[in-house]
Amino acid sequence: MKLLKPIAAYLLTLLVAGGAIFTLIQMGNSLPGPQLPAVAQQGSPWAALLANLNHPLSHLFVQLLVIIAVARAVGGIFARLGLQAVVGEMVAGILLGPSLFGWLWPSAFTFVFPTDSMGALRLLSQVGICLFMFSVGMELNLSQARNKAPTAVAVSHASIVVPFVMGVALAYFVFVDFAGPSATFVGFALFMGISMSITAFPVLARILQERGMMRTPLGSTAITCAAVDDVTAWSILAFVVAIVRSTSLGGSVLALAMIGVLLAVMTLGVKRALPRWLGHKGLNEAEPSSSTLAVIVCVVLASALSTEVIGIHALFGAFLAGTVMPEVEGFRERIRARVEKFSSVLLLPLFFAFTGLRTEIGSLEGAHGWLLCLLIIVIATTGKLGASAIAARLSGMKWNESLQLGALMNTRGLMELIALNIGYDLGILSPAIFTMLVIMAVVTTLMTGPLLTLFSRKSAEVPTGGAYSAQ
Repeated sequence: MKLLKPIAAYLLTLLVAGGAIFTLIQMGNSLPGPQLPAVAQQGSPWAALLANLNHPLSHLFVQLLVIIAVARAVGGIFARLGLQAVVGEMVAGILLGPSLFGWLWPSAFTFVFPTDSMGALRLLSQVGICLFMFSVGMELNLSQARNKAPTAVAVSHASIVVPFVMGVALAYFVFVDFAGPSATFVGFALFMGISMSITAFPVLARILQERGMMRTPLGSTAITCAAVDDVTAWSILAFVVAIVRSTSLGGSVLALAMIGVLLAVMTLGVKRALPRWLGHKGLNEAEPSSSTLAVIVCVVLASALSTEVIGIHALFGAFLAGTVMPEVEGFRERIRARVEKFSSVLLLPLFFAFTGLRTEIGSLEGAHGWLLCLLIIVIATTGKLGASAIAARLSGMKWNESLQLGALMNTRGLMELIALNIGYDLGILSPAIFTMLVIMAVVTTLMTGPLLTLFSRKSAEVPTGGAYSAQ
């Protein structure tokens, strides 16, 4: 009897609610319908599906599927060939651009990469680059430069100054025909110098790891030189961007002063405060907690936002945030592993594809364009490899080790593409010179492995006390 009353009340409630819903529906059926667009009234189910496919979000998912699949496939092929997978992903980006995909199948290319979708792709690629630069900053360990300071400083600065001068000299001859729409000679010449001077620290580190050279004297020297080179080159690039973006001398001075203030705040303030913000538990936990990651993300975003507002680029702030992360044993590695997995699989391929969409091989018209591209590769290689090798030899290294070090410093990779895209976005580099410099970045990176093998074989052929040691 006690259960009958609740059951009866429940059934009565359902009855009343059902009756109310039925009555309201009957009343609503007498109301006039909304005026639907003619296309919507006449459209077929297939037309509706096509409309959904053309939605910006659907387009983004199509682009992600195509880009990630092609990047993984080409990267895997390069890895099987004994080359760097990241170079394969760089090549995949070019293949997806107008140079191949757009040339072979224009209609499919237009569908996958419509012009109005480039904004979202660009923003996502920029997020990926910021995360990548954050991980690069965490990889740097300048404390190891203390024991190798003379060689590291001599080699790294020679590998910047000599190719920089050669790049500025080349700019004098190509400025009129190949400068971008917003370029002044100063900005164009400085960007040409930077493009010749950059070393890809992360790619160099991967090569050393794969060849088991990381803990050798040569590997230790190379990683130290690349670290010093990275900091110096990116500092110069930040300086150049600040000058180019400023509309007056006063604006340039203000931007540079604000950069100095930010450096002081990050290195003297945030770096010392981070261990306290994270706490002992946050620094030593095997799996970083959500609160630990939240603090790190906030630091990265704040630093990136600061450099973007100052007028250089958000990636410089992300890089700076990486350099101030606590150096407690294993902490940086744990954070970097998580950031790299996400950015390398999803976001970096977007950047390669976005770069590939800007790379138009067809803009190298005739023999003149290809000869200039070849000249750029020769100047970049001669300046970087040659200057590094000679400086290393003068610092006391043997010739075979000096040449191997020069080959490693000639690696440009992704870091070069980042700098080139900044120059393109600022209107300093034209599509043609941008394409030539992208080809140079890929070729010089591909050369690293074969040159290392060649120089190491030559050293093995020379007996102890032979020509290399005598010289």
